[in-house]
Order: sequence, then structure tokens, then C-alpha cells
Amino acid sequence: MRRIVLIALALPLGGCIARTAADVVTFPVRATSYGYDKLTTSQEEADRKRGREMRKQEAREEKERRRAGKEQAKARRDGYYRD
Repeated sequence: MRRIVLIALALPLGGCIARTAADVVTFPVRATSYGYDKLTTSQEEADRKRGREMRKQEAREEKERRRAGKEQAKARRDGYYRD
């Protein structure tokens, strides 16, 4: 009877120990791949970043064009500007 109880208790513990051992063994591989992924940039990420930078640059240029147009219109209105 005692032996059956010990076997019944050992079965769930065996799974826990095996899972923990697997986690310990695979941890260095997972840590290395995570670090590599964080240090490198995929082509897709680079393309997204470049597109974002281009849109920001275009927005700055458009803002500058509008500002220059407003200044030019004000100068014409005030009589300081001649074509």
C-alpha cells in the first residue's frame, strides 16, 4: 500500500522535474536568440523606419512651404513684396 502511494506521488513530480530540466537546458539558446533579435534589424523593420522618417520629413517640408507662403502673402498685403 505504501509503495502504491509513493509511486502515485512520484508520477506528477517526475513531469515537473523533467520540465524544469528542459527549461534549464534550453535557456541559453532562448536567451541568445532573444539578444540577437534585439541587436539586429530585419529588412521589414528597416523599411518601416525609413518610411516613417520620410513621412516626417515630408511633413516638415510641407509645413515650411505653408509658412513661407503665408509670409509671402503677408508681405504682398503689406506692400513689401514685388514680383
